[in-house]
Amino acid sequence: MPASERIPARPVTAGAEPVELLTHGEVTVLGRIREASNAVLYCTVEHEGASAHCVYKPVAGERPLWDFPDGTLAQREVAAYEVAQATGWDLVPPTVLRDGPHGEGMCQLWIEPLPQDEAPELLALVDGEEPDEGWKAVGFAEVGEGRTALLVHADDPRLRRLAVLDAVINNSDRKGGHLLPAPGGKLYGIDHGVTFHAEDKLRTLLWGWAGEPLTGEAVEVLAALARELAEGAALAGRLVELITPAEVAAVRDRVAELLRSGVHPVPNGSWPAIPWPPV
Repeated sequence: MPASERIPARPVTAGAEPVELLTHGEVTVLGRIREASNAVLYCTVEHEGASAHCVYKPVAGERPLWDFPDGTLAQREVAAYEVAQATGWDLVPPTVLRDGPHGEGMCQLWIEPLPQDEAPELLALVDGEEPDEGWKAVGFAEVGEGRTALLVHADDPRLRRLAVLDAVINNSDRKGGHLLPAPGGKLYGIDHGVTFHAEDKLRTLLWGWAGEPLTGEAVEVLAALARELAEGAALAGRLVELITPAEVAAVRDRVAELLRSGVHPVPNGSWPAIPWPPV
């Protein structure tokens, strides 16, 4: 189902709690989002008079990957939401693991992005060696006919928070198309299936702060995350149900390293730093 064919998103009914609605509601499939590489279904979910649109990604529709265990992407999406909630930054839409029309899968609240003419510009290709004020450089990209341009992203505090979250969850696929500017100044990140690997696989378009000191806000959030990830803490308990013990330990180690270094991570050189295609 291309974007042009989708039924306009239905907001969550007033008073409904999104996680409860997603967990207990009846899911009805409206169509498939064909742009996605795995099975991504556009649905409604209804429960006790409340309703909304959602995305349902059944485990049965996941393509095998060489570097991630089969049938684990849905759990990783939910784990990313759990960590994002613990930061207090509200960067990932409500996401649950549940049974659905095609078996167990991830169910996430549908976020209707701002129309293109109203959305802030977050990524751009520009001429020159240095970004303009208000932008951060990512690197040079080929644009055809032997030409290159500088890939930049906005120097936006919402993106900076997302860069910190991606470093924590080890996101190996932060593309431009996974950034959703929403009404009310909100910005969401979606598509977190390839996260939480125990090895360093951070691959993102948000390298503009690489090597720069973390903000005071980020340090406070990371310190709180470290406490929530301790053995027996609430977040740690939720994560062990979704990812492996080694992966939970790696999350702890990444948070500890960010706090120790006090800076945004830099590409390690052993893994492509930027996803392809970048959008």
